[in-house]
Amino acid sequence: MSSPFGFMEHDRKEATSSPVTERIQHFKEFHTPLSEADQKTQGMRCMNCGVPFCQSGMKISGMITGCPLNNLIPEWNHLVSLGAWKQAYQRLKLTNNFPEFTARVCPALCEKACTCGANGDPVTVRANEYAIIEAAYREGLARPQPPAVRTGKTIAVIGSGPAGLAAADQLNRRGHSVTVFERSDRVGGLLMYGIPNMKLEKHIISRKIDIMQAEGITFVTNANVGKDVPAEEILAKFDRVILAGGASHPRDIAVSGRTAKGIYFAVDFLKSTTKALLDNGLQEGTYISAKDKNVIVIGGGDTGNDCVGTCVRHGAKSILQLEMMPKLPEERTPDNPWPEYPRVFKTDYGQEEAATVYGTDPRVFQTTVKEFLSDENGSLTGAVLVKLKAEKNPETGRLVMTEEENSAYTVEADLVLIAAGFLGSESYLTDAFGVATDARTNVSTAVGSHRTNNEKVYTAGDMHIGQSLVVRAIREGRDCAKEIDADLMGYTNL
Repeated sequence: MSSPFGFMEHDRKEATSSPVTERIQHFKEFHTPLSEADQKTQGMRCMNCGVPFCQSGMKISGMITGCPLNNLIPEWNHLVSLGAWKQAYQRLKLTNNFPEFTARVCPALCEKACTCGANGDPVTVRANEYAIIEAAYREGLARPQPPAVRTGKTIAVIGSGPAGLAAADQLNRRGHSVTVFERSDRVGGLLMYGIPNMKLEKHIISRKIDIMQAEGITFVTNANVGKDVPAEEILAKFDRVILAGGASHPRDIAVSGRTAKGIYFAVDFLKSTTKALLDNGLQEGTYISAKDKNVIVIGGGDTGNDCVGTCVRHGAKSILQLEMMPKLPEERTPDNPWPEYPRVFKTDYGQEEAATVYGTDPRVFQTTVKEFLSDENGSLTGAVLVKLKAEKNPETGRLVMTEEENSAYTVEADLVLIAAGFLGSESYLTDAFGVATDARTNVSTAVGSHRTNNEKVYTAGDMHIGQSLVVRAIREGRDCAKEIDADLMGYTNL
């Protein structure tokens, strides 16, 4: 440690955000990173504690605490404090293929488990990671490094989200020849079209993809394997196949009036905005617009928040965000002690922006849609909402939300965005490769394995474990690559 008392001597300091009134005028990232001197000071706050839960990635009470990648956080925190950027980058890259992504979009499970956070403010781990990777690009440390020797083995990766990219990166480093197939027009999967520019500008993805291509990975876009590209062709051409198509089957809302015009899945709405931004600078008529509309966002998670932030930038007339569950407490409760993941109320960027623009937090808790209303042309005009009450199931102990009697009320709505999560993989892809799925439509494998019932076919990411975080998807891709490498070579050094 640079200073064993750093966490006592220095307060937590974070990157500043642009004022709401400024940042809602564009779709760019809006945080100003700390200076190098300030970032080094933040690195000093790491206690280098004896049991660093920050890098544990373990489950406690059913929730992951600490980094699922087991990043060597105390080590590179110390190196940040010394300004040893090259060494910090080397330690970071040992466990994380894409710190340029996780430093922007990860919810920082590491910080939630930081020992400093048990009785104060945690170390700025995510900001330290950001500083390391951006320094690496500035100083030429992140340049392409193609493998010196090729093994002659070939792998096809279906899907270019974080799991597929991580698996491809690892296998390519080993010397295998990797081809990534992406059904969309741009590489990145969830990173490209599922996460708005405000959180992850797309040139950051392109920057990394260019490096991966220079290192020998082949990317094929507009290739919908299982439909336009036969699975038989892939199986015949490649030694192994990885299915990493994500949990791309959005959960629907089965209520009366669902067929009204003006109801969209959140993923389609977000993709339309990003694609229009990249294709034509967001020209009117080329995307699903919330301008001058009364919007209802169904779902209180990250995707719902992203929809809120995007609608604010479109110029929505009003925004209402529905959350079925009760509002969480402001602070940890006795049954949610550190280092468990904190189940506490938080306000994200989209909600902050909506509160500033419209004068109130857009969220309404313990509320859901009972019916959608439409006019004679079938266009959405409103929704009937009902309040919910939370009751504990005596057998399972879990909360069950039931409708309160006489609680229905009607609100105006011109646009509804369903951000209720995802159910799992899409059947056309799993059927094409003949792989088994479980009750949640995730691809089935043995516990601790990524191999499917087809010995040539493996799976990774959300398609395997269900909807989760980018950082978990990266870990999935890395673990899958290790298993395939051992299968092909008889041993693995990944």
